[in-house]
Amino acid sequence: MSSQSPALEQKAFILLLVAVSVAFGWILLPFYGAVFWGAVLAIVFAPLYRRLLRKTGQRPTVAALLTVLLILVLVFLPLSLITASLVQEGTALYERMRQGDFSLASYANQIYAALPDWLTQLLGRFGLDNLSVLQQRVTAALNEGGQKIAASALNIGQNTFDFVVAFFIMLYLLFFLLRDGAQLSRRMRDAIPLNASYLRNLSGKFTTVIRATVKGNIAVAVVQGALGGVAFWFLGIHAPVLWAVLMAFLSLLPAVGAGLVWGPVAAYLLATGATLQGIGLIVYGVLVIGLVDNVLRPLLVGKDTKMPDYVVLISTLGGMALFGLNGFVIGPLIAAMFIAVWDIFATEQAQANALAEATAAPQQPPAGDEVV
Repeated sequence: MSSQSPALEQKAFILLLVAVSVAFGWILLPFYGAVFWGAVLAIVFAPLYRRLLRKTGQRPTVAALLTVLLILVLVFLPLSLITASLVQEGTALYERMRQGDFSLASYANQIYAALPDWLTQLLGRFGLDNLSVLQQRVTAALNEGGQKIAASALNIGQNTFDFVVAFFIMLYLLFFLLRDGAQLSRRMRDAIPLNASYLRNLSGKFTTVIRATVKGNIAVAVVQGALGGVAFWFLGIHAPVLWAVLMAFLSLLPAVGAGLVWGPVAAYLLATGATLQGIGLIVYGVLVIGLVDNVLRPLLVGKDTKMPDYVVLISTLGGMALFGLNGFVIGPLIAAMFIAVWDIFATEQAQANALAEATAAPQQPPAGDEVV
């Protein structure tokens, strides 16, 4: 029979529980990206898995394997093809820059020469009128970046190995999360010491935000990148796939993303005398590419998450600043959970206050029982 008090044993067990949980998280930290995206993909493609589960006669292993194969075909195979085209165009652009056919300095000189006098004077006040100094700064920055890239290239074999290992860990974890995710989710809900209604509310919000954020942001990125790439190809701009991928990546930043690419290109077209093409690109960028961000993102992200657009914007920017590319999911997720928890707390406080007011109110005698 134990001589320790039950309260002390409970505290010791909680301390042990926290310690082993932190240690387990520390072990997973080197592959947190693979674990994170394995869980995200499992949540996003859970409806597809359940549909295949019915089609396969309730055989979870077969359904999970088919889901993983479909994800490889529908998601990762197109990404591989786009990456191959991106590398090809990036290599061609680098060769043009190395041979002098493509010079950022000459393009900057052409744009600067076409600026109105009032704008050049304004730039002069900030010390931005001396292009030679600017060119030296840009060249120094490019040289520093080149040295870092060259240093990283020495470890390309190790980086490739780490990427392949993380990729297969993600697929391996994805398979088991699809197959056993429902049981694992129930065990986690049973272990968390919260009210069942709270857990249902928070878990529902968790899955809704992840699905809406991933599907919405990726859909916006694909559409904006494709529209921008088509416009660049039509205008005869070199490496349209490269610029399309860059616009798709930057479109993860709401409201400002793709404009960081097509805006300077439109300014260059106007400065070099291609006025019609420049105006056309501006109109197309604002009314077509920008319309996707202003219409599609609120419908796919804000509507499902029930968060205001400004909260989605700030949480996405903050998440990407802290967590990199993973932050476009983590940021809105944290914001949604913050809103959900405070909403539960506010509801509980309102109910408690209403109950206290009802208890403290004086009892009125029923009608017809006046004291004579």
